[in-house]
Amino acid sequence: MAEITAALVKSLREQTGAGMMDCKKALTETAGDVEAAIDWLRKKGLAAAAKKAGRTASEGLVGIATAGTVGAVVEVNAETDFVARNDTFQGFVEAVASLALTAKGDIEALKSAVYPGGEGRTVEAQVTHLIATIGENMQLRRSAALEVEQGVVTSYMHTAVKPGLGKIGVLVALKSAADPAKLEELGRQIAMHVAAAQPRYAFIAEVDAEALDRERAVLSEQAKASGKPEAIIEKMVEGRLRKFYEEVVLTEQIFVIDGETKIAKVLEKAGKDLGAPIELGGFVRFQLGEGIEKEESDFAAEVAAQLKK
Repeated sequence: MAEITAALVKSLREQTGAGMMDCKKALTETAGDVEAAIDWLRKKGLAAAAKKAGRTASEGLVGIATAGTVGAVVEVNAETDFVARNDTFQGFVEAVASLALTAKGDIEALKSAVYPGGEGRTVEAQVTHLIATIGENMQLRRSAALEVEQGVVTSYMHTAVKPGLGKIGVLVALKSAADPAKLEELGRQIAMHVAAAQPRYAFIAEVDAEALDRERAVLSEQAKASGKPEAIIEKMVEGRLRKFYEEVVLTEQIFVIDGETKIAKVLEKAGKDLGAPIELGGFVRFQLGEGIEKEESDFAAEVAAQLKK
């Protein structure tokens, strides 16, 4: 059994919004298993939602490059936001995003690619060179790519510092024989939706079985608390599962631009308007630093410590 420390209780409280004593009890009941404790709290109606997404903690930039039927996105991290405004760093991220088109999302292939203008250095070696030049630790954290045989891969960058560089980058692939320019426009709108709505899956069939079983178990416990007959409980669970899909599955989400149409219907209507069926080929959403915890610091204390030296 894991030790139920004050830090563990505090972390659970921050993730669920439940009370301190409820969090402590949940951890005690689940032998210190945080994920199980979150479910315990939800089943008791003490937590409004599942674990929050990892806080955006690291600095740097997300970079995107597209070329017709292919697109790629990369994340390059640095220690401070100052580096993200550095022309040399921005140029590096732009170049790496372009190279990622060929690497097709393979991070190892990208790291071993020859960096243009780098005197024969690989991308990985160029990172080391920049660390020595700029004086700050950096990391090429991840890369992804989308490609279609016919159609477009389009992009959207939120909070862009310049074209193709920013903090939230999205790729959307559309498969269709329709006019590429029209597809590009539609794809960009859907990419903007993805940036705002943060779907986790493209289609219902992609929902992770374990995540679905876990959600069904939580919803079932919540429904049983109503005291209604089993047949009614089953219908309640299925109804709430549909709501779950609408929250996490792109094609089931309501289009943020019109506020009333599901993305699946948006694609269907656009296909009729453009004279050719349109199929979603996938999406990728990178948010700078997501899932990385940043060590908290007391800036005033740091300054005071420096003054004492």
